[in-house]
Amino acid sequence: MVAAATLLTATTLLTPPAAAAGKLPYSDQCTFPNGLYPGRPWSLQRVMLDELWSRSTGEGVRVAVIDTGVDVKNRQLTDAVDVKAGRNLLPRNLKDDNGDPIERGKENGTTDTVGHGTKVAGIIAARPTSGTGFVGLAPEATIIPIQQNDAEGHGDTASLAAAIRHAVQAEAGVINISQDTSNAVKPDPDLEQAVKEALAQKIVVVASAGNDGDGGNVKETYPASYDGVLAVAASDRNNERASFSQSGDFVDVAAPGVDMISTVPQGGHCSDNGTSFSAPYVAGVAALIKARHPDWTARQIVARIEQTAERTIAGHDRLVGWGVVDPVRALTEDDHPIESPNPREGLTQAEAPTPGKFSLGETPDERNARLATYVAVGAAVLAAGLGGTAVAIRDARRRARRVAGAE
Repeated sequence: MVAAATLLTATTLLTPPAAAAGKLPYSDQCTFPNGLYPGRPWSLQRVMLDELWSRSTGEGVRVAVIDTGVDVKNRQLTDAVDVKAGRNLLPRNLKDDNGDPIERGKENGTTDTVGHGTKVAGIIAARPTSGTGFVGLAPEATIIPIQQNDAEGHGDTASLAAAIRHAVQAEAGVINISQDTSNAVKPDPDLEQAVKEALAQKIVVVASAGNDGDGGNVKETYPASYDGVLAVAASDRNNERASFSQSGDFVDVAAPGVDMISTVPQGGHCSDNGTSFSAPYVAGVAALIKARHPDWTARQIVARIEQTAERTIAGHDRLVGWGVVDPVRALTEDDHPIESPNPREGLTQAEAPTPGKFSLGETPDERNARLATYVAVGAAVLAAGLGGTAVAIRDARRRARRVAGAE
């Protein structure tokens, strides 16, 4: 029996009257469209973006987003999406549970009534724009929109396999799959075969680990559990596993997945939670590495991401895999390719990366001169204090001798 490929994150649609997203105030309630998120999301604050982008911006790398479609009406995605390469693989003549027809959407995969795929695409490659600090990790990568699922879960393992094969034909360098099969059922072997075909073309396949981790639940999910797939769990602001994130030996790394800001259909931003949004964070890092090292294999890119992840124990664990992804380390500690991570290298205290601090009006030379002055003054004060103490002791002895003589 073929298990349906169900979405990891449900989204409630509350669509207000049509309005330009730039004129709407940002709302915590996820509406389409919505206003622009005014600041820099925490998942980007932890990354020194200027240093990251000095190494790579993902230019030339094509990332297939196999999801609910990608809405190009959001201005941060308009220029990020290869519309011609997109595809809608949903069945024709769709109907809801009441038997009413469902709009299938455009054939090029640029219809997204759920918002899930549009959020995923934004985390990977949203272009910078005025009025918001949100931007994709790989802001010059190109998105291939492949609409394969919807709110009713019409996508199945057959359409997922077809979507992977279309991504290969469309010359994707990275494939993001933010969904898994129902009830962790091992799907039809054709899906695994499609994954193998993608890996054989040096394509990095990234998949979300799943959101059934409450209570320590451990189980394999697919396609994340297939060999060669980079399985991504969700981490929180403390670089720890998010409570909902699926655990298991198949988990390779973790990435931010709590309160994730990203693009929504028709314009603006929204916040959501789930490993669905951790996976594209890692897919964005993979795109950056692939642009910088186009000759590296998929395994070498994955190994570099694993090796440079922040972790507190040597080796791998089933909560966050090799640790929480560190984009800057992945792009700076990349002098040579590796085939697998070394458990003893890169061990840290797993503190979340923080942006560089500003120097407020003082250069390093000025700071050194100031410290030297403090040391000199401190030495003089100490010498004066010791000298004063010696004088006081000498005077006290003289007074004592005079008193003794008088007696």
